Amino acid sequence: MQLEFLDWALILSFFAIFIIIGIVVAKRSGKNSKEFFLSGRNMPWWLLGISMVATTFAADTPNFVAGVIREDGVYGNWIWWSFLLTGMLTVFFYSKLWRRSGITTDLEFYELRYSGKSAAFLRGFRAIYLGVFFNIVIMANVCLAAIKIGHVMFGLSATETLLISSVVTVIYSALGGLRSVLLTDFIQFIVAMVGSVWAAIYIVNLPEVGGISNLLAVPEVASKTDMLPDLTNMEVLIPLLIVPLAVQWWSVWYPGAEPGGGGYIAQRMLAAKDEKHASWAVLFFNFAHYALRPWPWIIIGLASIIVFPNLDSLAQAFPNLDASFVRNDLSYPAMLTFLPAGLLGIVISSLIAAFMSTISTHLNWGSSYVVNDFYKRFLKPNASDKEQVLVGRISTVVMMLFAALLATILEEARDAFNLLLQIGAGTGLLFILRWFWRRINPYSEIAAMVISFMIALAFFVNGKLDNPLFEMASHWQLVTGVIITTLGWLVVTMLTKPTDKQTLENFEALIFEKESKFKGFGTKILAFFSGVIGVYCFLFATGNFIYGDHTEGFILSGIALVCTFLIFKFWNRSK
Repeated sequence: MQLEFLDWALILSFFAIFIIIGIVVAKRSGKNSKEFFLSGRNMPWWLLGISMVATTFAADTPNFVAGVIREDGVYGNWIWWSFLLTGMLTVFFYSKLWRRSGITTDLEFYELRYSGKSAAFLRGFRAIYLGVFFNIVIMANVCLAAIKIGHVMFGLSATETLLISSVVTVIYSALGGLRSVLLTDFIQFIVAMVGSVWAAIYIVNLPEVGGISNLLAVPEVASKTDMLPDLTNMEVLIPLLIVPLAVQWWSVWYPGAEPGGGGYIAQRMLAAKDEKHASWAVLFFNFAHYALRPWPWIIIGLASIIVFPNLDSLAQAFPNLDASFVRNDLSYPAMLTFLPAGLLGIVISSLIAAFMSTISTHLNWGSSYVVNDFYKRFLKPNASDKEQVLVGRISTVVMMLFAALLATILEEARDAFNLLLQIGAGTGLLFILRWFWRRINPYSEIAAMVISFMIALAFFVNGKLDNPLFEMASHWQLVTGVIITTLGWLVVTMLTKPTDKQTLENFEALIFEKESKFKGFGTKILAFFSGVIGVYCFLFATGNFIYGDHTEGFILSGIALVCTFLIFKFWNRSK
């Protein structure tokens, strides 16, 4: 693929802007760890919300969605659309609690809520488990998408792609900390949205596709357009709708959709100006993430069915690509090869922006665990602010190197998604209840973490065997993991002693400020359902307008507006 001067100018301009931002804010961010990891706790809701959206718009996300469309159809996206319920739970029940805690990372919560050596062990272990190992797996999945895009669009090797895409990200992340990440995320989100929408419009009007009407009239495409699966087909309904909505959303820990909040979502809430800004940030994130962004990716995924009807056609189009990389998620970058000069530069910049926003967040989030919850807590409690920032910058570079290496052995975005879901299966309910149920203790969390990991490992190893010991669909593996893990940590909870009374009283006095921990629960539940219904209606209304069904589109839009009104009404009453 040939890039013209305009394309290169756009791409290089974005690289330059991001590095300049990192350099400009480096001095301020390097003052202390609070500045480096939380931007001084003075960030507005709109910047934090956009940053969350930009982070979840990774380079692998469009690939993943396009792959789902080709395999299952539009309704296949319920495997991640269901996490909206998790997000709305965080908005109305947990966002204020996180900001009120005043901690630096969500792992610091452990020694605020629990006591003793078990709490300290839990904090230190999860700092490495989540901040390093788990985080590297997530970043490797994003790097895998970059490798496929780099090869398909430029003929670059995996090493060349990772070198080019990672160096700039590491520079501004290591220099500018969270403030640099937030500012670049703002730019990256705008570029990414413009690029994906523009690309979808151009691609759907290609001669090969023939416009939206012709696209939707093709039988192979029409069979993939339903937003809800056939309610009479249990083979599809159970794995793609019932399990996600009945089990997955509340029971599974997944980055960016942690039940009760956590990870980089908690980091953004902790960096907010106040509790109100924390709540607004997460509300905006959930609206934009689930209702605003998916349709350009969906349209391109549907168009790819016409241009590349099967994996063989993808393999023939890119004969030099390693056969292990030829999966349905390759269809998205393959479709981008049809873009013209100028637009190509914008779209490539948007993909680079998507990659950088996700990687930079994970680097800063992971290094915050390494510094605050491991190095300072266990290795050198008296470490100076400058030393903490230095360790954060070093860990940023090291994690990027390992993520790049792991990316070379992964094959498809959906495989990594399913693995991450399985590892977190059964832990979600614990994260929801631990704020309110005193009986939960560090051993509950340790048991949940160990059991879920061992079950995920067993399923993963069995699946890689030439002759598997047993056959089980991925959704039943998930349900099995949820049941065993949940029962396991509940049993451990009842067999072990709760956290000492004084620690619990101090925690509740800080978090609930001497009010009932269940204050306003009824109105919060109503606001929760209004938020969920409103966002889903907006999502489906957009789809109906694209499909040409304007009547249903207007009806759903009206319901979304009513839900918006109810959210504000219930939210004000719950204060």
